[in-house]
Amino acid sequence: MMRIAIIGSRGYPYVYGGFETFVKELSERLVKQNVEVHVYCQRNLFKNKPVQVNGIYLHYIPTLPQKSLNQIIHSFFSIVHATFSKADVLLVVNLAAGPMGWIPKLAGKKTMINVDGVEWLRPKWKGLGAKYFYWSAKMATKLYDKIITDAEGMRQIYLKEFDKDSTVIAYGAPNFSPSTVHSIERLNLKPDDYYLIVGRLIPDNNADLIISGFLKSDSQKKLVVVGDVPYTDKYASKLKALQNDRLIFTGYVNDQQELMALYQHAFAYIHGHKYGGTNPAMLKAMSNNCAILALDTVFNREMLNDGEFGLFFDEDIDAIVLALKTLELDTDTVAALKKRVAKGLTKKYNWDSITTAYKNELLNLLSK
Repeated sequence: MMRIAIIGSRGYPYVYGGFETFVKELSERLVKQNVEVHVYCQRNLFKNKPVQVNGIYLHYIPTLPQKSLNQIIHSFFSIVHATFSKADVLLVVNLAAGPMGWIPKLAGKKTMINVDGVEWLRPKWKGLGAKYFYWSAKMATKLYDKIITDAEGMRQIYLKEFDKDSTVIAYGAPNFSPSTVHSIERLNLKPDDYYLIVGRLIPDNNADLIISGFLKSDSQKKLVVVGDVPYTDKYASKLKALQNDRLIFTGYVNDQQELMALYQHAFAYIHGHKYGGTNPAMLKAMSNNCAILALDTVFNREMLNDGEFGLFFDEDIDAIVLALKTLELDTDTVAALKKRVAKGLTKKYNWDSITTAYKNELLNLLSK
């Protein structure tokens, strides 16, 4: 039986963000395909610490509370532990662990890393942090046996920056499940009466830009912002202070039915994410039949097939004002986008296909 150790997320079954969902979807499917899966968890996040859940073995590794260091420290201790375990392959899902790829080689282990986005360009890692992530990406391309990118646009960046090819395996979309209007009534919302943003309140998701454009526009609709940050933060606090009758901050919405209802009944979903590859919030918008207005980036163009499944705006307040005005004057286009957007969720974004692709890569590594 093949054994895999998955390192770099917060753990399982802790579904907090994109990588935690990825670990959940992949691990549960691999177990059903007779793969022994070991997931490394951040000990401080788990009150109960079962050894096994849904056939997945769990290891609780300590880390530091500081958000800038906790991923690096946790990944280091997890990789050391997995190196001297019975795992055949280590799958790392955190770019911070890029320079640690030499450790598993001590025990002859095979390694894969999913490099996620262009971390070194993200505003939150100014200065030393940005330099570390760039160096980390470069070292990952030299030290790991297999590099996985989740979008063709990301593959091109790694080719250009580091002269390293990678295998593209996208992120999966959730299945559609119809939600009732009743779920959005708690927030005093009506169908088609609001725009929606979903994502962490961090600079690279451009909530500030979208909010500024919305507040400057003449739209009579509301703007609902779902998401927050799990720490005290000046940027997020400044945005939340703008809350008024038109602008609603929900914080995190943990009830998936309510979240899906917010997507399904929105007039349009506005996506400002800039530096990721395949984005989970965008996939949710697509699977929930949203009309999508996205920041014009290579990754968003790839997901929306150059405009077939959504519209784009430039990184500019006036461009947002114009885009909202255009949408509200052309409700036929909005309706047409809602009808066809889910067709963009090809096999590439299907969790079963994604699991098969990962399993094939694992088998290829082990056969070498």
